[in-house]
Amino acid sequence: MATKREQREQTSAALRTTARRLFAEHGYAHVGLETIAQAAGVTKGALYHHFSSKAVLFRQVLADVQNEVGEQVQHAAEAQPDPWTYLVEGCRAFLTASTHPDIQRIMLIDGPSVLGWNDWRALDEQSSARLLTEALTTLIDAGTIPRQPVEPAARLLSGAMNEAALWLAQSGNTDADRDATMTALTRMLTSLK
Repeated sequence: MATKREQREQTSAALRTTARRLFAEHGYAHVGLETIAQAAGVTKGALYHHFSSKAVLFRQVLADVQNEVGEQVQHAAEAQPDPWTYLVEGCRAFLTASTHPDIQRIMLIDGPSVLGWNDWRALDEQSSARLLTEALTTLIDAGTIPRQPVEPAARLLSGAMNEAALWLAQSGNTDADRDATMTALTRMLTSLK
């Protein structure tokens, strides 16, 4: 028999999973708390016990999504033999992960508009943006790329990849466009050397 704490954790996880699916399918603006509660098999009161508002629930779903993407990026990067390919493959993994429709909808489309730019960036800093900054710092310290301020470089690369992911979401020829985007990304990264 599950303890009360385990039950709370299970309910919270079920609500986040259900909300994630619904936010990805319909978008934040088109999903109500009643719909989430019903789909998760709980009362609206139980939902409010865990999340004080739809925005709070969305923030947690977004944090889950960003952590998932960050883990995918880190896994791909850490499989590489050197810091340069760590950066390149990490960036490629970010683009690959963020081209998944539910990731794009939650992380790149609804995330900034629902939370606001500053809160969205703060969550991003805890996951893939942090990894990007760390990779660039390592490459600068090793002399692989010229000494420069890391923050602007990380933000420029992050912005370029976010924009590319959004463009890929709208492209008509996703596989060919993804390949072309990966080629352009690799050239852009190589120009840092």
